[in-house]
Amino acid sequence: MSSLTSDPNQTDVNDIIRPPYFFISGFIAVPDMKYYYIFLCFVYIISLVGNTFVMTGIYVDRSLHSPKYIAVFNLAFTDVCESTALVPKLLDMFLFSRQLISYDQCLTSLFFVFLFITMQSFNLTILSYDRLVAICCPLRYHMMITHRSMLQLTGAAWAFAVLMMLISVCLITRLSFCRSLVIDSYLCDHGPLFRLAAPCSNVVPNQMMAYLNPCIVLYLPMVFIISSYICITHALFTVTLPQDRLRAIKTCTSHLILVAIFYLPVILTYLLQSLIPTNARIINLSLTSILPPMLNPIIYVLKTEEFKVSVKKMLRRGAQRAVTQGKPT
Repeated sequence: MSSLTSDPNQTDVNDIIRPPYFFISGFIAVPDMKYYYIFLCFVYIISLVGNTFVMTGIYVDRSLHSPKYIAVFNLAFTDVCESTALVPKLLDMFLFSRQLISYDQCLTSLFFVFLFITMQSFNLTILSYDRLVAICCPLRYHMMITHRSMLQLTGAAWAFAVLMMLISVCLITRLSFCRSLVIDSYLCDHGPLFRLAAPCSNVVPNQMMAYLNPCIVLYLPMVFIISSYICITHALFTVTLPQDRLRAIKTCTSHLILVAIFYLPVILTYLLQSLIPTNARIINLSLTSILPPMLNPIIYVLKTEEFKVSVKKMLRRGAQRAVTQGKPT
C-alpha cells in the first residue's frame, strides 16, 4: 500500500483533487503489534470508567460544586471524548486491517481528536490559573474565581479551540492530493496529511498553522504554567507556618503531575521528531494521546484531599444503603 496514489483525473468544479480515501500506514514492520492494540483497549476502558467516576462524583457531591471543579469536570469530559474519538477507530483500523479511511471521515477525525487534545491543554492552563490565584491572592480568590468566571473561561477556551480546528480543517479542504495517499501516522494527523498535497498545492498556509497550533496549544500554556509556579514558589516562601506551606504544596501536587504527564512527552517528541525513528515517534504520540486520559482521574482520586473525602462519603453512603436494603422488613 506504500504506492497508493490518487487519480489525477478525479477533480471537482474547482479542479481540486479530493481522493475518495486515504491509507493510514500506522506502524511499519513491527512484529506482534496486536498486543499493543489490546493494551490500548484496556487503557481506553480504564479511562472511560475513571473519568465517568470523576464526573459522577463532582455531579453528586455538593461539596465539590466549587468553581475549580468546573475545570476538573471539563477535563474529565474532554478526556472521555478524546479517548472515544481516537481509540475505537484506531483499534478498528489496525486490529481488523481496515486502514482505508474516507476523505470526509479523515477530516472529521482530525477535527475532533485535535479539538479534545487542545481542550485538555487549555483545561490544565485554567487549573494552573486557579492555583495561582488561590496561593498568591488568597484573600481575593472568591472574588476572582467564581462560577461565572470559570464558566466564561472554559466557554472561551472551547470557542477558541473550535475556531483553531475549523481553520486547520478548512485549509486542508483547499488542497489537491494528486500523488501518494498514504498517511505516515496512526491517525489522520495534520502534518503528514497536508504534506501529501505539497507536490500539487500551495501548503504554506497549512505550514503556518502547523507551526502556530503547537505554539498556542503546547508552548504558550507551558510558559504560563511555569511562570505561575514560579510565582507560587515565591509566595510559598512568604508563608511562615510550615503546615500552611505543606497544605499549599499538596493542593498543587496533583496538577503538577498532570502537567508533566501531558506536556513533557509530547513537547519532547515534537522538538526531537527529526531524530526519532518513525515507529518510535508514532508510539510516543499514541501513548501521549491515550495515557493522560487514563491517569488523570487516578491522580485526582489519589492526590486531591477534597476528592478523597468525597469518595469516602459516597462509599460510606453506598454501604449504608446496601445494609438498609439487606435488612428484613
